[in-house]
Amino acid sequence: MTHTARIPLLDLVTPHQELESELLAVAKKAFATAGFIGGPMVDEFEREFAAFCNTKYCVGVNSGTDALRFAFLAAGVAPGDIVVTVPHTFIATTEAISQAGARIAFVDIDEETYTMAPEKLRDYLENACDFDQWRGKLIDRASRGVVSAVVPVHLYGQTADMDPILELAKKYNLVVIEDACQAHGAEYFSKNDGVWKKAGSMGHAAAFSFYPGKNLGACGEAGAVTTNDGAMAKKLRIIRDHGQSKKYYHDMEGYNGRLDAVQAGWLTVKLRHLGAWNEARRSLAHRYHQLFAEANGSVVTPREATWTRGVYHLYVVRVQDREALQSHLAAAGIGTGIHYPIPVHQQKAYQHLWYKAGDFPVTERVAREIVSLPMYPQLLPSQQDEVASKVKEFVGAKAVAAR
Repeated sequence: MTHTARIPLLDLVTPHQELESELLAVAKKAFATAGFIGGPMVDEFEREFAAFCNTKYCVGVNSGTDALRFAFLAAGVAPGDIVVTVPHTFIATTEAISQAGARIAFVDIDEETYTMAPEKLRDYLENACDFDQWRGKLIDRASRGVVSAVVPVHLYGQTADMDPILELAKKYNLVVIEDACQAHGAEYFSKNDGVWKKAGSMGHAAAFSFYPGKNLGACGEAGAVTTNDGAMAKKLRIIRDHGQSKKYYHDMEGYNGRLDAVQAGWLTVKLRHLGAWNEARRSLAHRYHQLFAEANGSVVTPREATWTRGVYHLYVVRVQDREALQSHLAAAGIGTGIHYPIPVHQQKAYQHLWYKAGDFPVTERVAREIVSLPMYPQLLPSQQDEVASKVKEFVGAKAVAAR
């Protein structure tokens, strides 16, 4: 287990013990063939993950951050362009934008889903920008930069509301890159098309992280880009491998961002269990919902929008005085986490962007109240009962004290 808590926030030991023989067989195959970089195991994973996401192509890379950065480069996001995203995310989202040479613009999130609020995106595009009809480009009024892309972040295992985001992107000629790093297998119901769609299949491309704690996690660093665009997939493969179209023929400057073969093999093994693991997470989340139903609103549980089937990468609740709650749970041997305590726009790394407190009030309010409770497929009902009991014990004592 990842922590010394009796009930950890995350258990990374048990699933690997359960799959030990299959995972060791992958390593033995790599040793026997010396196939450590690229090759059949990478090809197999890319085929299977593309099929899982209902996309034509998957390009394996070194990390979720590389997946985002390479997607921007392959999509033609130019140095100095503006990419719009949310401040309630992990910094990798914005690092990838900056490292691709682009600039960051934020819009606020929806208070119930914690994903990009389409009406806030619309407000920025229509009231802070001008559309240059001659060039067919949207221009940020303050910086005069070209707005070229939008990155909706599928967070905590739930997709952003994609229909209105895609409509706005089409209207203003914007590239849409999904940040699906926490949404392996999540689904979105598109009213426009009348079908359920997998995270990673809706934008021009999507980035996935396979960091060990993800729903589909490697045994180290790994990531992937999914897309339905063959030309983009071809360019991604060149970018990840030092710009090579073939060995020692460099069409451009690229990066050392390849996916290790052993990681790909391990991911292929785990991918065959992902559907069952995601269903277990959904069942556990719904059980948490029921356990907290009697908390009289003192515990705000995740809202799964009608247009999404979440996979509960995290189970995030909101409470008052969450640090005290964390201490209360830690004393009972229960692990917790905060995802994320400081909004990206308030991080020291982005002081140069001159955002200030109050610019994104929903994000800032949520960041003060969120706390992640134990969530993993092997979590037992008895452990859930104890977690919920201790949380309700805390909020009950707070309510009595307040009265």
